Amino acid sequence: MKKSVYMAEMDAFTYREKLAENPVVFVPVGALEQHGSHMAMCVDAYLTKAMAGATAERVGGICAEPIIYGYKSQQRSGGGFHLTGTTSLDGSTLIAIVRDIARNLVEDGARKVVFMNGHYENYQFVFEGVDLALRDLRAKGIEDARVMLMSYWDFVDDKTIEELYPEGFTGWDLEHAGVMETSLMLLFYPDLVDMDRIDPELYTGLPAVLPNYDMLPIVPEYTPPSGCLSHPGASTREKGVILRDVAVENMVAAIEKEFGLSK
Repeated sequence: MKKSVYMAEMDAFTYREKLAENPVVFVPVGALEQHGSHMAMCVDAYLTKAMAGATAERVGGICAEPIIYGYKSQQRSGGGFHLTGTTSLDGSTLIAIVRDIARNLVEDGARKVVFMNGHYENYQFVFEGVDLALRDLRAKGIEDARVMLMSYWDFVDDKTIEELYPEGFTGWDLEHAGVMETSLMLLFYPDLVDMDRIDPELYTGLPAVLPNYDMLPIVPEYTPPSGCLSHPGASTREKGVILRDVAVENMVAAIEKEFGLSK
């Protein structure tokens, strides 16, 4: 059996041995949602697994399987959950899933856990699930587990943003299916991207201009016709390499600091 940082590719006995070494265990948290006509709908889960795996390799960690489904896509950060293909969880469901996974990992012996988020809308529900899991564990007398929450794009520094967005950066909330995600997909999963499907007649009104409030029921006309919130046309594999390297380097530094890992 090949050596791997991915938990699902290990046999249970190897996993048990690795847990005994007190590694950092990563849990990617994604979503299944539309990403325009040029990318597959698996972007959030696949990219986060790849980024978590790359970070795990650097710190000698383990990467669990991703949570594939995420909280409802919002119009102002993901196009909206009214769009076909976006298949979402209620907040309470995501909280329960995170709570169960966090509790199980710690009960198996993990004491350093990182939930790495890849879907903008997930964050607070992941936070709640982790907090409840730690409460459950304390009630069982387990008080030495520590859990870190992060979204990988937050580790792309200002210098890199200026380099990759020379015409100005619209913010991570509007980066849905834009340059960052598309460039990283061109790096990790090029067969799931088709830049020729960026139809000029479809990819209009970008970056999106949205109201500074939310409406329910959703007003479909507020979402650009492509479902994207910024234009992916300037995406390249080379930009994906830069984004991966910068984000992983900065995530490693933060993890080493918080968990007291030796370099």
